[in-house]
Amino acid sequence: MSGGSGDSSPASGRASFSSLSDLKDLELSSESGCLSIVVLGASGDLAKKKTFPALFHLFQQGFLLSGEVHIFGYARSNISDDGLRERIRGYLKGASDEHISQFLQLIKYVSGSYNSGEGFESLNNAISENETSKNNKPGSSRRLFYLALPPSVYPSVCKMIRSYCMNPSSHSGWTRVIVEKPFGKDLESAEELSAQLGELFNEQQLYRIDHYLGKELVQNLLVLRFANRLFLPLWNRDNIANVQIVFREDFGTEGRGGYFDQYGIIRDIIQNHLLQVFCLVAMEKPVSLKPEHIRDEKVKVLQSVTPIKHDEVVLGQYDGYKDDSTVPDDSNTPTFASLVLRVNNERWEGVPFILKAGKALNNRKAEIRVQFKDAPGDIFKCKKQGRNEFVIRLQPSEAMYMKLTVKKPGLEMATEQSELDLSYGLRYQDVKIPEAYERLILDTIRGDQQHFVRRDELKAAWEIFTPLLHDIDDGKVKALPYKPGTRGPPEADELSKRMGYVQTHGYVWIPPTLSKF
Repeated sequence: MSGGSGDSSPASGRASFSSLSDLKDLELSSESGCLSIVVLGASGDLAKKKTFPALFHLFQQGFLLSGEVHIFGYARSNISDDGLRERIRGYLKGASDEHISQFLQLIKYVSGSYNSGEGFESLNNAISENETSKNNKPGSSRRLFYLALPPSVYPSVCKMIRSYCMNPSSHSGWTRVIVEKPFGKDLESAEELSAQLGELFNEQQLYRIDHYLGKELVQNLLVLRFANRLFLPLWNRDNIANVQIVFREDFGTEGRGGYFDQYGIIRDIIQNHLLQVFCLVAMEKPVSLKPEHIRDEKVKVLQSVTPIKHDEVVLGQYDGYKDDSTVPDDSNTPTFASLVLRVNNERWEGVPFILKAGKALNNRKAEIRVQFKDAPGDIFKCKKQGRNEFVIRLQPSEAMYMKLTVKKPGLEMATEQSELDLSYGLRYQDVKIPEAYERLILDTIRGDQQHFVRRDELKAAWEIFTPLLHDIDDGKVKALPYKPGTRGPPEADELSKRMGYVQTHGYVWIPPTLSKF
């Protein structure tokens, strides 16, 4: 086995740290020295569409310096350096051909298997050769491995990295591994995967990526909740009637039916993306912004979630889903799910959190909708118009708005629903909102694990959903049919109504645009 076993500070060379708070205090964002970024699965869709474009945008903004960084693609495909560069070029947007070419020249390609040492020895030789040329004197050599691969090969690939490609013990620096979801299919498989990776790397070296944690409005949640006096006294069961966290797509599986059918909408979206958003909405204030303090509070709120009840779950499967030849005719895999989480603690007892996700629906959006209780003593007789709601639109058209009841302009005392609005496209016209993958890759380079999933957090998440998922797999909870282009099964709206959600009829929020002014 070649190479060091963990992260270390450039100041101390071989120092080890028991927690990421120590690393954050050392401000590793100011590290210098050779940085080698290895994209495993370099010829796949994820790498081409997300990983390499994210690296390019970091290069554009000066976070990756051509004098320090080199990028290696690794896959089974037998292609050349230029072959990989040309595959990537079409996905790099918003820059001149010259700038794109400068970035592409940083990329080298190594071909090899994912479970044999020969290819990884070649990869290590290529990395070492580059480190030698970049370091005229001993310095910090940083190695980042991005697994843009199916989870089935994670254990073998990580064994190869550990055996052949770790940062040499003669160098200061670190080795870090970014692991893409899905992290297992249930509690047992997730724990098995965690144990396998845990034997090879310590928790400070593993970065389990959930790209929703890199979205701008998701990252804003802690600031909104804990930096604004307005929300502090309101964010509890005394004032909030219910919370909806919604993910909607207006297209189906589109040729990925066979893959999707192995997982379903709960594993694909709710158990990870929406549950991460739920944690940030429901968690208590952390002691500080140190990553471990934030992740401690996320684990606490997950551990406070009570078992999901079958009568608080609605599953759906859109008509035509099983027309895909790769989907079994008897598939019960849900393409839509609406379910209720309940938190057994002082802040949230009695408040239903409705997590809803679906494909082939009537629109595309992801949002958080916090609905407040009715104002007591309704002297204006305006309850029928709807309740106050605080809505955070995650995508598309990032925005936050507060639905309010106001006086309708005119001579009469009539009321209507309106909003206080912060639309990012209008307010921050000259600001480029970074893609989630850009932010998370940069966080990994900086050693900041705040926006990554910790092992005990992953376990707590699977403990919530595994019983329900096993019941679905066994056919004990059936998916109801719904027509593409609708809101999903009508039973889902009935569930929301039963949970106390009051829908505002006749009101539609329209994102403001410059054309209005």
